[in-house]
Amino acid sequence: MPTGHIMMAMSLDGFVARKDHSLDWLNKQPAENEDHGFIEFMDSVDALVMGTGSLRTVLGFGEWPYEKPVVVLSRSMTRQDIPEHLQHKIEFSAASPTELWEIFRKRGYERVYVDGGAIIRSFLHAGFVQDMKITLVPILLGDGIRIFGDTDGDVDLELISATPFSSGMVDLVYKVKNA
Repeated sequence: MPTGHIMMAMSLDGFVARKDHSLDWLNKQPAENEDHGFIEFMDSVDALVMGTGSLRTVLGFGEWPYEKPVVVLSRSMTRQDIPEHLQHKIEFSAASPTELWEIFRKRGYERVYVDGGAIIRSFLHAGFVQDMKITLVPILLGDGIRIFGDTDGDVDLELISATPFSSGMVDLVYKVKNA
């Protein structure tokens, strides 16, 4: 069965993006010479699953950053909503987390990058997230999209590591105990 893995940046007050999904606040951080392990993380996963909000944010980057298969969970967005040159790189699905995990298992995927607040919550709730690396960014946004939001109960975590950087960012790695 595949395992889900999270790697996200989060403001000190718990937001992963502004309400309009923008990430401009990340560019304010003096972290150019810091390695937070994104390339290594991406090399370790077989595929990505994200929601439409995350997809729209990534489409705004201008250049498609992923070489791995990307599945976007959406009931409203379709291939016609994305540029033609990316249509072969993105798959849309309305499957539940359990149904999608079975599809991933049949495809031989072992490690899946779970991205986006609502998607993370649904996969945590389903018990599919094994671990998470959260980069805590020293900024208060005051409002935005929360990484976790409301949960249906406790999600017990075990701290694996905490790595501070000169920029003030801190990488926190947790194992999800009840995955």
